[in-house]
Amino acid sequence: MEMLVVHWNVDPILIHIGNGGIRWYSLLFVGGFILGWYLFRWFFRREKVDEKLLDPLLYTLLICTIVGARLGHCIFYQPDYFFGSWQGFFEIFMPWKGGLASHGGAIALLLGVWWYSAHYGKKHDFDYLWVMDRLVIAVAFTGCLIRLGNLFNSEIYGDVTSLPWGFIYELRGETEPKHPTQLYEAGSYLILGLVLLWVYAKKLDKVHRGFFFGLFLIGCFGMRFLIEFIKEPQEAFEQSMALNMGQLLSIPFVLAGIALLVYAAVTKRPAAIVHPEPPKKPVTHYAKPI
Repeated sequence: MEMLVVHWNVDPILIHIGNGGIRWYSLLFVGGFILGWYLFRWFFRREKVDEKLLDPLLYTLLICTIVGARLGHCIFYQPDYFFGSWQGFFEIFMPWKGGLASHGGAIALLLGVWWYSAHYGKKHDFDYLWVMDRLVIAVAFTGCLIRLGNLFNSEIYGDVTSLPWGFIYELRGETEPKHPTQLYEAGSYLILGLVLLWVYAKKLDKVHRGFFFGLFLIGCFGMRFLIEFIKEPQEAFEQSMALNMGQLLSIPFVLAGIALLVYAAVTKRPAAIVHPEPPKKPVTHYAKPI
């Protein structure tokens, strides 16, 4: 009796154009940013922030995500190749050839939001943590879509499994069912995003600044750490490591999340924007005409 498995051989290119085309991954990646834009429009409207700030935020996040994720892969996973020859170095600027690391994208996002908050925050009554508390809600849903893109690319999957939902990634020449770790991560990010969104919608006045950011870091990178145990190594050097690179990079984010929850509980700053009252005009008394 043949074991129940999923034979996965979906073409990663949705629409073929010449030698290339439009990939599922690209559509899902862009879709995450579009969803994030609409979420932030809702955040801005609810908390009375100028919507003209949406576009510079989107551009900042898009550039930081692509550049950071690409550099993260090159530095953390294949430094010998990308920095060992001119050919490899020039391929750093070719992200379409593959190789993006979520940890690198996360670090770049932190820096990009710091610049954005410093540039626009003081004038509009928000700070770095306020932006990050809302950004992580959008990032959770975007991460879900990106992992679905990885599924369509038949990449970043797990070890051999006997579970009935194992996937045989035929486009990669696999003949045994593997853990569909892309779906595991996508599902965990979706649940995390829905929880954060519910808290924002229903309990914003009950939580403190830094809560959303801290909970996201613990949930996202905690799940990433656990799922890495059943992932295949992305690079050969990881085979001899007790913890792989993804797990080592996740630990600082989880610790930062715990620290943020403690900070939020101690400082008790309102999670929502507090706009100062406009100064009242002085009352002047004029002599009434006789």
